[in-house]
Amino acid sequence: MEAGEMQMTPVRDRLNIALLGLALLGLVGGLGLWLAGQPALAGPVWAAGVVPVLAALCVEILRSLWKGEVGLDIVAALSMSAALLVGETLAAAVVALMYSGGTFLESFAQGRARREMSDLLSRVPRTATRHRNGALEEVALDVLAPGDLLLIRQGDVAPVDGTVESAGAMLDQSALTGESMPMQFAQGRR
Repeated sequence: MEAGEMQMTPVRDRLNIALLGLALLGLVGGLGLWLAGQPALAGPVWAAGVVPVLAALCVEILRSLWKGEVGLDIVAALSMSAALLVGETLAAAVVALMYSGGTFLESFAQGRARREMSDLLSRVPRTATRHRNGALEEVALDVLAPGDLLLIRQGDVAPVDGTVESAGAMLDQSALTGESMPMQFAQGRR
């Protein structure tokens, strides 16, 4: 992810929330007017909820095309545009809500995955405690060699893959395997 994308994420998240809110407000407001016996007013309210979503979608499509990418967003834009053109504003409002809801959920999932990945990466050790010549030394991971004997203290995350030399060990391998719970290993086990 580029630095510009990282800075844009909160702005995009707020935009996605706003678009979802507008689409939902337009759909519910129009339904309320329609149920209240004002179908002539419901259509413009539904359209008002669609237009911002459609405008944002068109901008996103143009950005994608500029990058040489073609996505299925074009189908949603065509659906909303065609529904508005033929006067099916309720259908356009439903598509706008579905599109903006999907975009919001995708943004939410990406944010959560990004946070969880950052949390996992923050736990990755940068050094290891190596036993050499009767002494312990803290060394960078890139200087470790096969056969080095490492001390992994209770609560530490295993910095590299290896073979257990002690009678047994309870190891946190989350940085290596993604396994969230420490695992019990017997001597000689990898």
